[in-house]
Amino acid sequence: MKTLAISVLALSLSAATVFAQSEAAPGADATLSGPGVTAGAAPVMPVRYVSIQSGDLLSSRLIGTDIYNAQNEEIGEISDIAIADGKAVVGIVASVGGFLGVGTSYVVLDPSSVSLSNADGTWKAHVDTTKEDLSNAPKLDYDKLSK
Repeated sequence: MKTLAISVLALSLSAATVFAQSEAAPGADATLSGPGVTAGAAPVMPVRYVSIQSGDLLSSRLIGTDIYNAQNEEIGEISDIAIADGKAVVGIVASVGGFLGVGTSYVVLDPSSVSLSNADGTWKAHVDTTKEDLSNAPKLDYDKLSK
């Protein structure tokens, strides 16, 4: 089983916004040399490309990943990823509680407190907390976020 620190996630997500030199930069080896993703209605520079490596982690593979505690009990699911200023992963949004979307609430986990593993092609997130503590954590209200 291959265990990854969430920092690999940050590097992998950052790699998508990396500005390569004259040729494509390798995903996890790339460094952020530009401003990251820029908010605006027009491009700020010519398009550049990066190469994604087979070991790079894509956010689309994380969304829906089950979250487990130290007792290997499923306590939530990754539902979103927060990226600050278009440059760095600052939060992992976890959905907790509820059934079939009814009664579900969302909490934001510090990426440094989450570890990821991949066993036989199935990703799992691991945190050191209980389902009760996760359910009692400060809630994220999507309606209060800027649109």
